[in-house]
Amino acid sequence: MTEKKIKITTIDDVKKFVSTVMTYEYDADVVSGRYAVDAKSIMGLFSLDLSGELTLKIHSDDCGDILADLAKFIV
Repeated sequence: MTEKKIKITTIDDVKKFVSTVMTYEYDADVVSGRYAVDAKSIMGLFSLDLSGELTLKIHSDDCGDILADLAKFIV
């Protein structure tokens, strides 16, 4: 599993993040505190507190391609 801290602040960022993650086969979650949602769920992301840092958990160790596409969100 690969974990990265991310920051998503605007509605457009949420849309771009989800559309990017959806193009990959990886299972991924976004965690905020004790809440975890599917990274491919736009409604799930909107249910989280986006004011702070989030944790992206990708269920793969070989995922450099998706991390490169999500570089603008990685803190």
